[in-house]
Amino acid sequence: MAAALTRPIRTKWLNRINYGEALKLQHNLVNQHLSKPDATSNQLLLLEHPPTYTVGKRGAIYDNTVEEYLREKGADFYRVNRGGLITFHGPGQLVAYPILKLERRNAIRWYVDTLEVAIIDLLGEFGLNGETSPHTGVWIGDNKICAMGINAQKEVTSHGLAINCNTDMSWFGNIVPCGIQDKGVTSLSKELGREVTVQEVAPILIQKLSKHLKVPVEELSI
Repeated sequence: MAAALTRPIRTKWLNRINYGEALKLQHNLVNQHLSKPDATSNQLLLLEHPPTYTVGKRGAIYDNTVEEYLREKGADFYRVNRGGLITFHGPGQLVAYPILKLERRNAIRWYVDTLEVAIIDLLGEFGLNGETSPHTGVWIGDNKICAMGINAQKEVTSHGLAINCNTDMSWFGNIVPCGIQDKGVTSLSKELGREVTVQEVAPILIQKLSKHLKVPVEELSI
C-alpha cells in the first residue's frame, strides 16, 4: 500500500493567538494546498489559545443560551467544521494543527489512528499509560488528556489535537467535554504532580509525529 504521506512537514510556532486568527490561517493553508498542490508544503502549526470554547459539526444542541453563558465566563466561542462536539482551548494547552496533503485516498482513519498512537508514545516519555477508547482522543483511565477533532477537504487535513499540559482545568467545569458523560479530563501537570509546560512538550510532540507519520518534521526552537 502506498504511503499516505511522503513530503516533509514544516513547523511554525505561533505563540498564543486568537482562535479566529488560527482558523483563518488554516483556511488559507488548505486553500493553497487545493489550488497549488505541488507548490505548497505540509505545515504543523503549534500554539496556545486564550480561553475559547469550540463546537464541532454535531454541535447544534448548543444554542445561543449556551454560547452566551460561556462568553459571560470570559471565553471566546466558535462553531467550526471539525468533528466532535464541544471542547475547551486555553493557556497551558499545546494545540497542534497539522495542515497536510494525504497522498492516499480514504486515509483519514489511518491519520487519526496515527495521531492517537503518537500521543500515547509521547505520554510514555513521561511514564504515563495513555489509551484510546471508542471516543476519539487519548485517555488516562477515564480522563481525557488529549482531545482531537479533524477536518479533511479533498485529502487536505485541518484542525487537529490539544494536549493538556498545565491547563487551568476549572474551565472544563463549564461544559461536558466532547459531549461525553461520566468521563473527566486531566493534564500532564495533574498526573505528574509537577508543572509541565507547553514548551517542554512541544519538541517531544514533533519527534513523535515524525516517528509515526514516517516523514521528517522540522524541529522547533521555542
